[in-house]
Amino acid sequence: MAETRQFDIAIVGAGIAGASLAVALSGEGLSIALIEAQPLDTVTLPTDCSLQNFDPRVSALTPRSRVLLEQLGAWQSIVDYRYCAYHHMTVWDAQGTGEIEFDRAEVKLPELGHIVENRVITRALLARVQAAPDISLLHSVALSTCTRLSSSRMLLELEGGGTLEADLLVAADGALSRVRTMMAFESREWDYGHHAIVATVEVARSHENTAWQRFLPTGPLALLPLPSEDGRHYCSIVWSLQEHLVDDLLALEDQPFCAALERAIEGRVGAVIGSTERVAFPLRQRHAVDYVQPGVALVADAAHTIHPLAGQGINLGLQDIAVLAEEILAGHARGVSSGQLELLRRYQRRRKGDNLLMMTAMDSFKRLFEQQSLPLRWLRNAGMRVVGQIPPLKQQLLRHAMGLE
Repeated sequence: MAETRQFDIAIVGAGIAGASLAVALSGEGLSIALIEAQPLDTVTLPTDCSLQNFDPRVSALTPRSRVLLEQLGAWQSIVDYRYCAYHHMTVWDAQGTGEIEFDRAEVKLPELGHIVENRVITRALLARVQAAPDISLLHSVALSTCTRLSSSRMLLELEGGGTLEADLLVAADGALSRVRTMMAFESREWDYGHHAIVATVEVARSHENTAWQRFLPTGPLALLPLPSEDGRHYCSIVWSLQEHLVDDLLALEDQPFCAALERAIEGRVGAVIGSTERVAFPLRQRHAVDYVQPGVALVADAAHTIHPLAGQGINLGLQDIAVLAEEILAGHARGVSSGQLELLRRYQRRRKGDNLLMMTAMDSFKRLFEQQSLPLRWLRNAGMRVVGQIPPLKQQLLRHAMGLE
């Protein structure tokens, strides 16, 4: 029988959250296992900007998230490959005249954020993982079971027969977290009744480094700027729609789909010239009642999932990572086990309130813009106009969304 491998920390899931945490903890005298069920993608990233060569899944990184990636040594390789800074944001209501503009000048920063393909972020982080001698990357191997030992250490059994022990098991395995299920974490969740369609589109006019978002009665539509090349302009779309409308849009040929998208965004970037294959996924809000147990912590989508209308999911997850790493390293410096419940509760106290606040705000926005009654439509349009006319309030909203407060 193979020997059980011993670690201080075992992280399940080597996506953005799991890889970030492993890198944040490395170099401090801890032994770390990073476990990923899927094989690692070693395909060379495409070098040209063309419609079919973008990852359909992108993240809108706040300045705070960018700083974390800089600290982890991953940001420079993202810069060396490609990203698109956005300087401006335009948000408007499809049913009325309410519109609000946000600009980098209002917060005296060079940009409001960056749109980066998810595979580019993951690749940059995994390069840091593979360069770290204290991180053991176990990929193409799934977690079979996890149990708490009487010694308070966690025992992990892997499919195929391997076993390992750790003081702390971190679930970074996404919205459908197996660790969360295996360890019987209670969660509150409900369907939004929406699916999100994602794709990359080519548009006739420059996006002007602007993130566009229109609130339609059927759900919000976002166009996020991507790098342009040789006079060709690209955007990533996240189009949230009521479930009964999704199949018909997915079934459209490219030309009628592009026409429908162009109408939905009111031609703000000119004609929609082409689209990649569309992918749709259901939207569900989920929040774990507790993020921690003795020897176990949930982070990012394993702890909470949120409507994508403001692109905050990845940013909330990265802040989970920053806080959990800070608490673990502070405890390690004092000789405290990483799995100690009081240490983990400090992480939970610091993150749960912020996450709940953002989740509540996004849910409220979604519900408000679904309302069709004339008084509520008038009220929300008037509210957008008023906020746009009060610079201090606008700046406060913008700074909070950017993770600066």
